[in-house]
Amino acid sequence: MLHNIPPILSPDLLHSLRAMGHGDEIVIADANFPGTALGQRCHRLDGISATDALQAILSLLPLDSFVPDPALVMQVVGDPDAVPPVVAEFQSIITQTADNPAQIAQLERFAFYTRAETAFAIVQTGETRLYGNIILKKGVIGT
Repeated sequence: MLHNIPPILSPDLLHSLRAMGHGDEIVIADANFPGTALGQRCHRLDGISATDALQAILSLLPLDSFVPDPALVMQVVGDPDAVPPVVAEFQSIITQTADNPAQIAQLERFAFYTRAETAFAIVQTGETRLYGNIILKKGVIGT
């Protein structure tokens, strides 16, 4: 056991978070996302919501401050201006928890899948709310 590490983060996921470098991306995905098919490293957090996973990961992971869009979600198909409740909650968590709070940007569905394929890791959660997917770009920790 270790102090101050959220217990929902598995040892393998902690290894990936630590191994990631500046600019690497991690996907937090809902239960419908094709995480195993798309990712070289797919960590399972079955039974955990995407919002709880985001909260836990952002307590450890610095969010990139050198890019305009360090957090990306999937656009709602047929209604790109819609903001699903889970995405509004993502924004609230980023605003309150991230070391570099940023506004979430959007990617079209298939562009999101393409981007996810190049991510360092995918975290497949048990999130059942639709569009509960977010990509985070790792930043640096200043001195």
